[in-house]
Amino acid sequence: MPIVFGGDRITTVPAALADAFRPGDRLVVVQSTGDLLHVPAAEAALVDEAVTDARRAFQDLGSIADEAVTAFFEAFARRLADDATFAPIRSANDADVTAAKAGGRSTTRLVLSDTMRADMVAGLRGWRDAPSGRDALVDTVQHDGWRVELRRAPLGVVGFVFEGRPNVFADATGVLRTGNAVVFRIGSDALGTARAIVAHALAPALADAGLPSGAVRLLDTPSRAAGWALFGDARLALAVARGSGTAVAQLGAVARQSGVPVSLHGTGGAWLVAGQSADPAAFRDAVRHSLDRKVCNTLNVCCIPAARAAELVPVFLDAAVAAADARDTVVKLHVADGSQRWVPFQWFERQVAIRRAEGEVKEPQAEAIAVDRLGVEWEWEDSPEVSLVVVSSVEEAVELCNRLSPRLVGSIVADDPAEQERFWATVDAPFVGNGFTRWVDGQYALGTPELGLSNWEGGRLFARSGVLSGDSVFTIRARAVQDRPDLHR
Repeated sequence: MPIVFGGDRITTVPAALADAFRPGDRLVVVQSTGDLLHVPAAEAALVDEAVTDARRAFQDLGSIADEAVTAFFEAFARRLADDATFAPIRSANDADVTAAKAGGRSTTRLVLSDTMRADMVAGLRGWRDAPSGRDALVDTVQHDGWRVELRRAPLGVVGFVFEGRPNVFADATGVLRTGNAVVFRIGSDALGTARAIVAHALAPALADAGLPSGAVRLLDTPSRAAGWALFGDARLALAVARGSGTAVAQLGAVARQSGVPVSLHGTGGAWLVAGQSADPAAFRDAVRHSLDRKVCNTLNVCCIPAARAAELVPVFLDAAVAAADARDTVVKLHVADGSQRWVPFQWFERQVAIRRAEGEVKEPQAEAIAVDRLGVEWEWEDSPEVSLVVVSSVEEAVELCNRLSPRLVGSIVADDPAEQERFWATVDAPFVGNGFTRWVDGQYALGTPELGLSNWEGGRLFARSGVLSGDSVFTIRARAVQDRPDLHR
């Protein structure tokens, strides 16, 4: 069957989708790509019930005191910190990790480690102590006999789809601090952990604080169709997606064509540039401390000017090896065409064991790639993976970053303040620094648990920074206060 999309293009329904389709199911046609997304009736009903419940909860939250929300965050944190309460959550996470490993899937962000647990508790207590901002007076416009007050107000129901990272629970619930409700779906690998967190910590904390159960709703299904149905629900005030670039882009397209504002947090990968005035020791530290683990702000591409390459490429290689040594593994290097001569030939000839999600794989330690492939984000599991390009100038490095990167993090190591200022003025990224790239994080940099970090791949963001946090999910209402009842326009 032909399906028109984008106004002037046609795709056809594949046989497998046609065979699976049943009465009551939905077909979502992604207008930008022609993707045909099958939403079974059961998944659509699950989402409809959750959003309806969340809408009721949002209305109820309007008359609930801030102290009750504060009590929820403390109760949630206390339950996660309690070893007896946490034991079944730990068991569920162990089972999720085992299943993911058996399927050859990445577990880098799935393991609910002691550090992640402590960070979740700290994040929740950060929300406990944060001012609510609900009904905060932003500005007043004074007139003769009356005034207009501009006040902050919550948005409504936030739809949230994120990858298998258990710690995002603490981030997602932050929207309650400003009076919003949230419905979310977690990646299937972490669903068992999510169920355990809800059952043993989240739901009891909502009940203890007297908050409506619909204020935080988990879509208890492994099906991606639930995410499509959620982002296609026009009742959402905001749709937030975190995960792989392709999946996030697809979810964003579904939300936009449904008229739902969207905040996407997918493709990352930081770029680091050595300036003409770079100090070798500072450059080494920046590389080393940007490759400790794989997240969106991890160093992905390093640019070195040709005039400094003989000196700084060995420094870069030593730092990358040091980062791998700290993980008891080896580094994987991708060298842009034209830059190979700066890297010892042994790197290209040496076969090493790279630890990937599916296990150890023997490959050359260094491989050449086309310059245009500098835009690839290396989703490494345990062995640090990074690209290197030797450029004619810092200006060329900025041009490559602006053209090929997702435009998330740009950093320059340079002693010359003027060189740093030129980089700041010309690089097209929301997060810019002069050292290691891993500082880009709402909690670490701003002291606020984040919902996610937005890149500028789709353009700059209107009226907010690249950090989306629970306390930035708000709108502005206008309230007129008359001191004279006889006013007439």
